[in-house]
Parts: sequence; structure tokens; C-alpha cells
Amino acid sequence: MPHLDSSTTTTTSSTMTTTFTSLETATTTVLDEKAAVTLSTTIADPPPSTDTPANPDPQPLPYWLVNVPKAQWPTECPPFLQNLPPKSIQCLSTPDALHPRQDWALVKELVASNQIYLLQRMPSDLRNYLEYISKIKAVYGSVLDFVVRKRLGWVGQLEARGKRPFECLDDIKILYNDWPYGVEKDIVHLVVWTKFELDEEPGTDDLTPEIFRAVDGFVERTFRSRMPGENVIWFKNWKSLKSVHAIEHFHVMLYKASPEFLHEVTNGDAPVQQI
Repeated sequence: MPHLDSSTTTTTSSTMTTTFTSLETATTTVLDEKAAVTLSTTIADPPPSTDTPANPDPQPLPYWLVNVPKAQWPTECPPFLQNLPPKSIQCLSTPDALHPRQDWALVKELVASNQIYLLQRMPSDLRNYLEYISKIKAVYGSVLDFVVRKRLGWVGQLEARGKRPFECLDDIKILYNDWPYGVEKDIVHLVVWTKFELDEEPGTDDLTPEIFRAVDGFVERTFRSRMPGENVIWFKNWKSLKSVHAIEHFHVMLYKASPEFLHEVTNGDAPVQQI
């Protein structure tokens, strides 16, 4: 499901080559995968080298070229990567190899401590997601229109039928998050969309106690009753982290859920990453 639930590592490298010569044989040792030092087997120290390194440190790539094959480098920053917040630029500047996936223990901790802003996509996924969002807006006019038409199929049907939350199954749809966070592969990220309001306490992003109990009861019946409870978490994004504001939704993350259960609970849904 498109979400800019909004999305570090700075690497430095140095190249140092020093050659010590002697009448004896020499052996080569590679240190830190970056520096090669030729060590002499003689006791005498060689004179210090005054040579300038042949290959000075390369300049870091612009964030809009990182994780892109050189043959596919654009000549300038694409429009969909311009005017981004610092957090997104920081993520995009990181090679995927240096951005470890978040494991289940960490994901549970971030949700339990209400630090959901620390859930991040992989850098290359964030880039692809931003391009995807720009295409959605070009074709559908807005992310909302895309979600209603292509993902939910609720065109002209946004009014809840039930008088209470979760009373009518037609008011609920469980779908995959099309662009999930950069979590380990055994974690599945679902989005539960609702036609009814998920009321919040005034001036906060916290659900009212009544709605919290209603959501948790739905999660209990739908997910925890079918798999270990410790492998199920849910949360509702803060307003500042949402990309779709007009339709209520909350997130469910499952650890090691069976493919059969996922097919059943999503009614055969699959992530959509092409427009």
C-alpha cells in the first residue's frame, strides 16, 4: 500500500599504498580491505615515503545516484527526488549493503515504544517508491484516487454500512502494503482499510480508548487467534507519517505467517508495484 510513512550510514574510505623494499623477499598483507602494505622480512626500517597517493578518495556520489547502476545514471536529479526532507536524503545516500534490515525484535520494540518514525524502507526501495508515487499522481491525479480505484475498489462506496466499527465486513479490507519497510524477509506488512472513522483523542495521535479496544479486538479475532500472539503487532500511523489521509487505515505486521493464512486473510491480494 503506498505509504510515505516517512523514510544511515556514512562511509569513509581511504587508500594508502606504501612499499618497503629490501634485499630479502617481501610479503603482502591487506588491511581493512582498503589498504595494501608490503612488509619486508628485514629488520632495517625503510626511509619514509614522500609519494602522493595515486588514487585519492573519490567524491561521494550524489544521493540520487546511490544504488543505481552506473549505466543507468541520469544526467541530473530526477524531479521525483527533488525537494526531499533530510531524512529521505539521508536514507537515499546510503548503499543498500550498509542499511541492515530491521529484525522482528527491533520492529516490536519500535512499535511498543511508539517510535514508528524509525521504521524505514531500504534505500533503493525508497527511491523506487518515490518514483512510483510520482507516476500514480501523473496517471490518477492523487494517491487517494489510486487507492480507492485500483486497490480498494470502493468507488462510490466509501460510506460505512455498519453502525459500529468492525460490525460489517464490507466496511473493511485487508491488503498488502505495496512498499513495506526494510524489515527481515519473514515479516509481512499488511494494511487494514476501514470505511469508518478511527477516532483519536483531541489534539493527539492517540486512538480513543473505545476505538483502541475495538481495533485490538479485531486484531485478536482476525490474526492472534490464528497464529502466535507474539508474532502479531499493529499500529496506527501519526498524521504526519501518512500518505493517504482521507481513508482510515491501520497497520498489521506478522512474523512467520503461513502463505495459506495470508492468502485467506487478504482474499488473495498481492502487492502492486506497477502502474
